[in-house]
Amino acid sequence: MKRKIVKTIALTIFALVVLLGAAWPARAQDSKAPYPSMAPLDQYLMERNAEIALARSAAPEAISRDAEVMVLGRHSYETAVKGTNGFVCVVDRSWMLPFDKPDFWNPKVRLPTCMNSPAARFHLPLTFKATELAFAGLSTNQMSDRLKAAYDNKGLPLPEQGSMCYMMSKQQYFGDKIGNAGDSHLMFWFPQGEHMNWGAEASDSPVDVHQYSPQPITEFTISVSKWSDGTAVQTN
Repeated sequence: MKRKIVKTIALTIFALVVLLGAAWPARAQDSKAPYPSMAPLDQYLMERNAEIALARSAAPEAISRDAEVMVLGRHSYETAVKGTNGFVCVVDRSWMLPFDKPDFWNPKVRLPTCMNSPAARFHLPLTFKATELAFAGLSTNQMSDRLKAAYDNKGLPLPEQGSMCYMMSKQQYFGDKIGNAGDSHLMFWFPQGEHMNWGAEASDSPVDVHQYSPQPITEFTISVSKWSDGTAVQTN
């Protein structure tokens, strides 16, 4: 009788071990980041005219129609349309998100941005550098270290006074969870540490603040009630 009980317990434990062993790969698969590394380059590229239109959708037409437009090519960003008003429109890709975001390598991310001249002089060198590092196959940790070193050595510029951009496109896509965030907004960039001057930490302030790392940058965002095409933003 005792042998029978011991045998039954042993078989039960064995079955439990097998069951847990079978479940472990599935759990590991579930917890794995959805975009652990850069996808093939073609997944990030767009048809040229479609990218120009998407970049211009970042700002109202009265601004974007005379802006310079840059598109992503196989080596970096390149000028597709010469501008006359000092603004530059570009579609940032996923590697311009904060490094801890799960969509950092998501090839579906599209971030149309239209910058004034001061913002372009700050943001475009950062965009080009991040794109260079991504194309070189670096990991997120390696990219972060390289960008920090570039700022520490003054190889990348800090935001100038008056740096701002439009991010008002209905087609912007921040990632699988956020989507387009239902948010049309303006962004203002400053060297890190100036957020208290805006009252952005007050609980009822309409100004949101983001502190980036390793970039020594403070970003303020202010939501607006319309998309770039003039239609109203629907709020829940």
